Amino acid sequence: MVNDKKGAILIISGPSGCGKSTLLKEVYKDIDDYYFSISSTTRAPRVGEKDGVDYFFISKEEFLKDIEAGYFLEWAEVHGNYYGTSLKPIEKAVSEGKLAIFDIDVQGHDIAREKLNDLITSVFITTPTLSELENRLNKRATDSKEIIENRIKNAKDEIKHFHKYDYFIVNDDLEKASKQLVSIANITRIKSKLFDPKLPESWLD
Repeated sequence: MVNDKKGAILIISGPSGCGKSTLLKEVYKDIDDYYFSISSTTRAPRVGEKDGVDYFFISKEEFLKDIEAGYFLEWAEVHGNYYGTSLKPIEKAVSEGKLAIFDIDVQGHDIAREKLNDLITSVFITTPTLSELENRLNKRATDSKEIIENRIKNAKDEIKHFHKYDYFIVNDDLEKASKQLVSIANITRIKSKLFDPKLPESWLD
């Protein structure tokens, strides 16, 4: 029999505050058999965050050691802290036919494209305007004024890379944007089947 489910990777990128996490919660209601890639970071946990759920919180020394060992698919230094994605759980998820979902920045997207291009479908998400992004960051009230200013500055740079992505979503309406993201997630599975080099058994009689 031909396997209906092929492992694939869906990359989500966009500035902090654009609503990626909220949209993904909607996607999880419609997509089964997925694996959300949990990043490792050297930053301290925020209030309510749990190790192994939100991030793998590790020391800078351990992170740098894993970089040298080649354990990261991608990694980047952001706001003085390191973030990265371990290859091991991703390889396991894809081999099991799951949709591996990444929430990574534009630097990570470029690196992942170089290593796993045929498995990847990517989408860049943003707010309608830069001022709307700033409003959302202020309302979130989880970061200092200085960090928010840095996030806005980074957002201006990140948006310049949107053309590298397969899809672009403006998150101005949650229901509309979540439907678009669910459709893209389903397309990702179809795309991976199209790229599968194995012929159906009926062709091999």
